[in-house]
Amino acid sequence: MPDQGVCYGQIGDGLPSEQDVVNLYRRNGITKMRIYGPNQATLRALGGTNIELILDVPNDSLQSLTDPNAATSWVRNNILNYPNVRFRYIAVGNEVDPNNGNSRYVNFVLPAMKNVQRAIRDAGLANQIKVSTATYTGLLSVSYPPRDGAFGSNVQGFIAPIIRFLVENNSPMLANIYPYFAYAGNSNVDLSYALFTAPGTVVNDNGRQYSNLFDAMYDAHYAAQSRLGGSNLEIVVSETGWPSAGNKGATTDNARTYYRNLIDHMKRATGTPARPGRDIDTYLFAMFDENRKDGRESERHFGLFYPNQQSKYQLSFN
Repeated sequence: MPDQGVCYGQIGDGLPSEQDVVNLYRRNGITKMRIYGPNQATLRALGGTNIELILDVPNDSLQSLTDPNAATSWVRNNILNYPNVRFRYIAVGNEVDPNNGNSRYVNFVLPAMKNVQRAIRDAGLANQIKVSTATYTGLLSVSYPPRDGAFGSNVQGFIAPIIRFLVENNSPMLANIYPYFAYAGNSNVDLSYALFTAPGTVVNDNGRQYSNLFDAMYDAHYAAQSRLGGSNLEIVVSETGWPSAGNKGATTDNARTYYRNLIDHMKRATGTPARPGRDIDTYLFAMFDENRKDGRESERHFGLFYPNQQSKYQLSFN
């Protein structure tokens, strides 16, 4: 059974020091972390802790890593310099999308992935550190019913070569999957379906029975990548969460229900209707409320902990 990871974003005021945050992970039995760039203080604090790490290449660094020498230096400075850190995945870009403001990064993702992969391989680490990119449900043009999941026609040229790269290197796809946003943006989605509290089947997808939206979204991602040669590609859920304030359905009670039920669902290791009996590597978003984040008010209320390190929801992570 995989333990749940937690994403550690730092776009907030009054957050604890990096060392205190790593200690907070350890006290709560959180064994996996994702960070959104190579913060040296965090990497130093992680040394010798056995916490597994997803390390992002930030979107604004992607263009520079299309230079192989720059990628080699990036890997040396941020990975090889920290031999006591358990790097698991490198996320080369986050939610790069041909259809929004991140479209300017589209042409840099795969070249940067290839260069980082080459540097990892040259360092003899290709078996233990996997290079990927973090996608999200916004890249799907069809997500319902799940077996019809498909990437948008103008996304396929971007994502298909990435899928081939991941298959060739035996790396997983990273995907940010948020039932909250599907619920908040669609009046037809029932709250209980999004919170894992529906009493029974909500969606019968040609015999596959779904009682929660998370599984349906996960399987839609699988269907989409399967159409492009990724049917055997593992999906790691690199973010999922529920806000406690700021928008429709964003309450402390709903967020607690979502996180608790998601963790219970993962502990049962039942997989999903399309991928039964499989463990799903999952990272909860996020460690803290981040009051300086852009976007809707709800974006600033995804924290599992307050900046004073008190738990919002009293979750059990392992």
